[in-house]
Amino acid sequence: MSCKREQKISPTEAVSVSNLVQYKEENGDLHIKSGNFTYDFKQNQIPFKKIILLNASMAGYISELGAENLVIGVSSPEYIFSEKIQSLLKEGKIQNVGSEQKYDVEKIISLKPDAIFTNHIASFDNTYQLLKNNGIQVIFLDEYMEQKPLEKTAYIKLFGKLFGKDKEAETKYEEVEKNYNELKQLALKSKNRPTVLANEMYGDVWYLPGGKTSVANFISDANANYVLKGNNEEKAVTMSFEEVFAKSNDVQYWVNAGNHVSKKEMLSMNPFYSKLNVFNKGKIYVITGKEKAKANDFFESGVVRSDLVLKDYIKIFHPELLPDYQLTYMKELQ
Repeated sequence: MSCKREQKISPTEAVSVSNLVQYKEENGDLHIKSGNFTYDFKQNQIPFKKIILLNASMAGYISELGAENLVIGVSSPEYIFSEKIQSLLKEGKIQNVGSEQKYDVEKIISLKPDAIFTNHIASFDNTYQLLKNNGIQVIFLDEYMEQKPLEKTAYIKLFGKLFGKDKEAETKYEEVEKNYNELKQLALKSKNRPTVLANEMYGDVWYLPGGKTSVANFISDANANYVLKGNNEEKAVTMSFEEVFAKSNDVQYWVNAGNHVSKKEMLSMNPFYSKLNVFNKGKIYVITGKEKAKANDFFESGVVRSDLVLKDYIKIFHPELLPDYQLTYMKELQ
């Protein structure tokens, strides 16, 4: 009996991170499917020893695994929050390889990374091809497209597999998953389900998260009513101020309201906000609780730590359930 308690994944069983990403190990080789892309690595190619990151969001997974020493290059370092990565940059152990405006392809090739991790941007296909022609493996992971918070967290399993840190990755994932599910149950103890508005206007368009986006999932898991909860979009839904105004009469909380520093500054950007009940009588939260200059940890460790993001939302909507908890990524606007 004791031998049967723990089910091990057999070498040929595929691990599904999400609908977008799966991987499978066979005879020591690793086969990965990520969106429309597939990758095959021989046993002698992994774990990677030298990697380059072209997206700050991926630094969150690296930091959670304590794998910062594998990073030899990053793009747009000003957007990276990790103190460890920043100090390695200062020491010259990590190189700046440009930005999305222009990657320093020659420098990337000279660094001879085992792999580059990036989101796929079609307009850069020529650059990607040039890197591949020089024998550099470019791995596309579009974690920003994941709308289920724990599936976004689960990318850590793939990074663990590629860095020879399977155990650490599995342990970290299970910890976040356990926390998340316990918090979700805690939120249900509140009889109160407040109505919530999210995001803000750019120009004369309000980009509301669709009803199946990660923001909508977080709000629902935190036991609150999102204004677009009946909507089935996994992307932003555009609305005019009038349309949002018509939906917002009962809204008590407004979350992810950009990176404003005060309500006064918010009004200077858009005087219409003063017509909203929630602006005058409710509470408004921005995602700048862990921000340093251009770097915001909400888009870095927050990508992996879905449990802490959920905890923030529960603290906001049901403060009585977490009396001693201080917000991690969010901040109330005064």
